[in-house]
Amino acid sequence: MFCRSNFLSYLVVLILVINTSAMFAQKRLRDYGIEVGILKTGNLNAITDVDGVEVGHFTLIAGDSVRTGATAIVPHRKNIFQHKVPAAIHLANGFGKLAGYPQVKELGTLETPIILTNTLNVSAGIDALIEYTFGFEENENVRSVNAVVGETNDGWLNDIRSQPLTRDHMLKALASATSGQVAEGSLGAGVGTSCLGFKGGIGTSSRILPTQVGGYTVGVLVQSNFGGILRVDGVPVGEELGVHKFSNADRLYEEDGSCMIVIATDAPLDSRNLERLAKRAMFGLARTGGIASNGSGDFVICFSTFEQNRVPYQTTDDLMSQKVLQNEKLDYLFEAVIEATEEAIINSLFTAKTIRGFQGHEMKSIPVDEVIKIMKKYGRIK
Repeated sequence: MFCRSNFLSYLVVLILVINTSAMFAQKRLRDYGIEVGILKTGNLNAITDVDGVEVGHFTLIAGDSVRTGATAIVPHRKNIFQHKVPAAIHLANGFGKLAGYPQVKELGTLETPIILTNTLNVSAGIDALIEYTFGFEENENVRSVNAVVGETNDGWLNDIRSQPLTRDHMLKALASATSGQVAEGSLGAGVGTSCLGFKGGIGTSSRILPTQVGGYTVGVLVQSNFGGILRVDGVPVGEELGVHKFSNADRLYEEDGSCMIVIATDAPLDSRNLERLAKRAMFGLARTGGIASNGSGDFVICFSTFEQNRVPYQTTDDLMSQKVLQNEKLDYLFEAVIEATEEAIINSLFTAKTIRGFQGHEMKSIPVDEVIKIMKKYGRIK
């Protein structure tokens, strides 16, 4: 099994590791009476409402220039390489560096956890996932690992060219992965991100389908780092505040970052319909005002934890048997993905804190009090 004691010792000057217990005290969208969508959330309103899914973070804040980190999403705690999960990846706008995409596209399975980080540290994430996979005794003869590592560019707040993250930092994110509440905001892979004119970060949400249509759970986690004109539950907040890239002609052609979206579900789906689910996540992003701009790398990774559909690495059977929902049974799942993606992005904004970093650059957190006033003006506080 994976051994957490394998981490190499390291020394980093002025490291600040965010206290995740403090992050849980942060108010999210629903704490203010703003309820997105019509479907019910899970108990945690997080991707970890999907049974078996775990999330971990590593946050690195050093000196006045390093503002970065990593976030790990683990589909299940068994040997994922030996028990692959059905998966798909939707490429919405390809200005990005998502490692592992071709094999997931070709074979329709995920064989490692997912790591999210910054653009220039994708290789460190790959190294960590290889070591993680090799740490299982059953994998002693494995000679190929399709590590899935997503990224957004945090170079505005972080000295990204210094490439401060190492394999051991990524392993630390993996080792810290747990079920239960998920810390959000300016931590992990979301430390240095910006979104819709404000400080972005990590956000999550979930939806539970009615029992008469399966009672399945859908969970979404985002690394928000993109531009557009902010909308909250349909309200034009960005316009009301006058904060968006089109409000100032001098900023009109600035490039935006990206958005990584990870979807987990316990619904019995194959890779084809997981990709259809992934495509709907972009509708949720659009509802928040995102436009998938030229410089935005927007990717959606979607996987199913349904145990009977896991794909063994080695088997003597020539035929594979799976239970898969019929196409016409997907509409509630589509709605769940759209709602959870929208809310996860807004949660990433509401929980993020102002960050000052590289070259004195600063991204301010969303002015929640002002937003609440706007929401009341439009009658959207429940």
